[in-house]
Amino acid sequence: MSPGVDALLEQARSGVRRLTPHETVEAVRRGALLVDTRSDAQRRDQGELPGAVVIDRTVLEWRLDPASDWRIPEATGYDREIVVVCRQGYSSSLAVASLRTLGLHRATDLIGGVEAWIEAGLPLADHPADVRP
Repeated sequence: MSPGVDALLEQARSGVRRLTPHETVEAVRRGALLVDTRSDAQRRDQGELPGAVVIDRTVLEWRLDPASDWRIPEATGYDREIVVVCRQGYSSSLAVASLRTLGLHRATDLIGGVEAWIEAGLPLADHPADVRP
């Protein structure tokens, strides 16, 4: 019998120091890469995060692996601090587990996702998202 998605999520979060919305802002200030994996519809409904790079979850590993031929310019090394954000903080935790398996040991995510960001009263961007194909 499979342990289920809750066990998978618990395992993905094991040993990862996840960030609050305000800690995420501070991480970005010190140079962390903020990666938004929400869908177009979710971003349209909730708004865009300032300074975030939008990467579709289906290509996340290829865009952030510094050794990948398809990496984005910001994927400068395995020591890069990366904060992944989704709508509620669930799929971002699973994405972070995958990134850590690749060697991106400073990858983490935002507790509660964009919903927590909004609830904390943090600003949303007033310009279009930086969407990376």
